[in-house]
Amino acid sequence: MARDGLWAVVPAKDLAQAKRRLAGVLTAEERQGLARAMLEDVLAALAGVPALAGTIVVTREPALAATARSFGARVIADLRHDGPNAAIMLAAKELAAEGAAGMLAIPADVPLATSTEIGEILAAPQTRPAVALVPALADMGTNAVALVPTDAIPIRFGRQSFFHHLEAALERGITPRILRLRGVGLDIDRPEDLAEFLACGSATLSHAYLDRCNVRERLPAADIDPARPAIESN
Repeated sequence: MARDGLWAVVPAKDLAQAKRRLAGVLTAEERQGLARAMLEDVLAALAGVPALAGTIVVTREPALAATARSFGARVIADLRHDGPNAAIMLAAKELAAEGAAGMLAIPADVPLATSTEIGEILAAPQTRPAVALVPALADMGTNAVALVPTDAIPIRFGRQSFFHHLEAALERGITPRILRLRGVGLDIDRPEDLAEFLACGSATLSHAYLDRCNVRERLPAADIDPARPAIESN
């Protein structure tokens, strides 16, 4: 295993549980299709970052495991399936045992993430331990955490988790780098996020999939404006 560089860790839920908060706009089959497309977009962005030592996808879903392997990613079976935080910690423990320098935890539902943005997150820290945080633009959750070493702070993704990670770093005497990134900052979780995403007009697989499903036409019925401007980063 490569010890130089950080490993990307991507937790991926079972497809049957994918994006339930989008049920008012997408069918169960469409939500599963979107989840697969978003994972592919994220893995494609990660594959374009030479600074990464490798990528790990933590899942127990055979279809998502196959997708991960098609991108050359390593798969860790998430047999307990206790949520993304437990999945990330499972990978973190393996990486620490193998002597990895650090890790980048990033969700599977940020299809606008780019290799350039990920490279910014991975910029070499001046001191160690080191933490880099990317807040979710909508709810101040956390959409990416880079840690050197892998246990620099405890991971707790979720709403308002940015403040948890910030406080955890400061308590340990670490001044984190904070990056407000337009692509990584937009996770697709609510109908409003779909509107923001479609307004970007990206060339992602996820955007193409939603266009094939004619999702844009359904958003007005869900009281969502599909033409409103996308969230801008600060």
